[in-house]
Amino acid sequence: MSLKRSVLLAGAAGKMGREVVKTLAQSVHYHLHCAFTHQSGLGQDAGQFAGTPEPIHVELQSFSPALLSAQLAEAERPIWLDLSVCDSAFSHVSYVLSQGVPAVIGATGFSLSQLNTFEELANTHQTAVLLAPNFSIGALLMIRFAQLASKHFNWAEIIELHHEQKKDAPSGTARITAELMTQANPDFEVATPDFAARGQMIGSVPVHSVRLPGLLAHQEVILGGTGQTLTLRHDSIDRASFMPGILLALDHIDDCVGLVHGLDRFL
Repeated sequence: MSLKRSVLLAGAAGKMGREVVKTLAQSVHYHLHCAFTHQSGLGQDAGQFAGTPEPIHVELQSFSPALLSAQLAEAERPIWLDLSVCDSAFSHVSYVLSQGVPAVIGATGFSLSQLNTFEELANTHQTAVLLAPNFSIGALLMIRFAQLASKHFNWAEIIELHHEQKKDAPSGTARITAELMTQANPDFEVATPDFAARGQMIGSVPVHSVRLPGLLAHQEVILGGTGQTLTLRHDSIDRASFMPGILLALDHIDDCVGLVHGLDRFL
């Protein structure tokens, strides 16, 4: 039996998924036990598809509950890592939580009802589900700094910039940033809030979304006061920047029970 802990990965053929496959191939603590995808690459070696120097002998497969059940039975202390889209992730994660398997989710956009389902299943089966809208340590620090700064400024706006294939807008990172800033200061002032060009209001903070080729994941928080502005900016220029956060989540998922939002508590 392997001493490494088993990771079961959904979304393995996506850009983030391929980066995770390469990271796990080099890990001394984890190994990729199975790789699910709804995209291209079915039947191929997940490592070779991701660009590892050698095959890792894990085939890219189409998800099914029966296949997942069989894989869970063979896995060593399994963790479910879901980098698929919201609707698929809800189905996957609901099942693994019902089996007492902890889950780490990179998808965003879940409804309150879906989050309540996750929390109920995790508590019932004494396991954890971690929702991480951003796995970048730098982005987490930016969010925290913005929350701290919000107590000292009465004006703030967020500009988030992502690649053209990102499906949601505003991003999950922008949403949680604005929500935490609003908690810190519910009384931000907003100029001409009724114009569509002024962005979407999240809490009391306008958020502007940019989607362009050439971008990956970027966010600016601009706070204003009399005669001054404070700008906090984070840029992810390579998906490798998300891997330390993913490993951090895997390392600490057993420290929790229930629904956990973000990686902050593990920093």
